[in-house]
Amino acid sequence: MRYSFIRCLTVLSVGLLLLGPALASGQENRPSEYEVKAAFLFNFAKFVQWPASAVPPGASPIVIGVLGENPFHGDLQRTIENKKVDDHPLVARDLHSASEAAHCHILFICASEAGRLPEILDQLQGKSVLTVADMDHFTESGGMIRFVLRESRVRFEINNEAARRAKLKISSKLLALAIRAP
Repeated sequence: MRYSFIRCLTVLSVGLLLLGPALASGQENRPSEYEVKAAFLFNFAKFVQWPASAVPPGASPIVIGVLGENPFHGDLQRTIENKKVDDHPLVARDLHSASEAAHCHILFICASEAGRLPEILDQLQGKSVLTVADMDHFTESGGMIRFVLRESRVRFEINNEAARRAKLKISSKLLALAIRAP
């Protein structure tokens, strides 16, 4: 297990190093903002520990849900295609309601849902769902991980207390990579 964790950390670190210069440069083939965010969602699955009741043993999938008007345009599907985390395949699903979101492991809440954010987070209370978004004040509102753009790079903030309330354990390595909210 420790070897797997170190390997995952190495993959995340190398990925960040590779994506950073590409995002900062003017290259034509640099990854889009949502390609980078899709890669982060995949890597979050590696660095979050869910309670046993949320991830049944065996090859049950880890579900990444996208609630609202999906900005990924296939990037998330391509990123997780044929990938596994601890023998669990990853599956992406477009969702239309917060009740559907309760069956996910990771939930990306789209900006189109900003007006319903309190209702969505309220419906997920007590569920072990890692909530992620890129809207302003998301972590202050009770969301767990917020993507932000800093110096043309995708970074993230973490509300670890919200994650703990959902019985999720975020790796200290991932916490160390997070930026502090201004």
